[in-house]
Amino acid sequence: MSNYFPLILLFVALVILFSSFVTVKQGTIAVVTIFGKYRRLLSPGLSLKIPLIEVINSRISIQNRSVELSFQAVTQDQANVYFKAMLLYSVINHDEETIKNVAFKFVDSTNLMQALIRTIEGSIRAYVATQKQANVLAQRNEIVDHVKHQIDQVLESWGYHLQDLQLNDITFDEEIMRSMSRVVASNNLKAAAENEGQALLITKTKGAEADGNAIKIAAAAEREAAQLRGQGIALFRAEVAHGMTKAAQEMEDANLDISVILFTMWTESIKHFAENSSGNVIFLDGSTDGMNKTMKEMMAMQIKDKTK
Repeated sequence: MSNYFPLILLFVALVILFSSFVTVKQGTIAVVTIFGKYRRLLSPGLSLKIPLIEVINSRISIQNRSVELSFQAVTQDQANVYFKAMLLYSVINHDEETIKNVAFKFVDSTNLMQALIRTIEGSIRAYVATQKQANVLAQRNEIVDHVKHQIDQVLESWGYHLQDLQLNDITFDEEIMRSMSRVVASNNLKAAAENEGQALLITKTKGAEADGNAIKIAAAAEREAAQLRGQGIALFRAEVAHGMTKAAQEMEDANLDISVILFTMWTESIKHFAENSSGNVIFLDGSTDGMNKTMKEMMAMQIKDKTK
């Protein structure tokens, strides 16, 4: 037995030696206690501790942590609102007092999470209770800002900081959701009807303006055409009068009867009627007496014009 005693001592010494080495993972800080009392902190990496005396009480993560929340709140007008949120939090800093708060403020992480979740839920419920159902959906950012403002001091006393709070889903009771859908649908129909009415009004207005402009253009064209026709008729009459005057003057200079001109005009008129009648029937007195009567009337008109 005495032969094994040195080996036993050597084994115990090796166990004690190796137990004095501690490895702390990156992103965590180890809290060391002696007989249950806080002693010191160990940073990430390889560290030494007093064997059998110093004990690692806890390992505090300094990384960001997240948790999902699902809870219900009641609005001012007694509507149930269901929230689904994501909470992102972390240790404020690496200071010794902060780590001591994190390590010893709560019994374990379960109690910490319970307090954290209930605090946030209570803050959101208190805010939603002052709002009406119709305003909740539009105040997502206001709710987040309110929660951060309310619980930042509380979390700091625990050694934590709220990095972010995201309200991923906000829903109501099924009946309320259906009524909200009907309201949205009716508003869309109303907007569509108003847009269609405005479009129809614009179409009719533009059509009326186009018709009015077309009437104005047509009237201006007709007026210009009538003016040109009148000018043409006046020029035609002037040319006829000038031609007859010149022909009568030449007949007088030749000592011929002017009635020959009237007779020629009469025959030319009959020829023009016949060529351009387009099937219309024109009754003329082609007898000698009829011609004499017509010639006398034309001569009488000529004599009357000269006497004026």
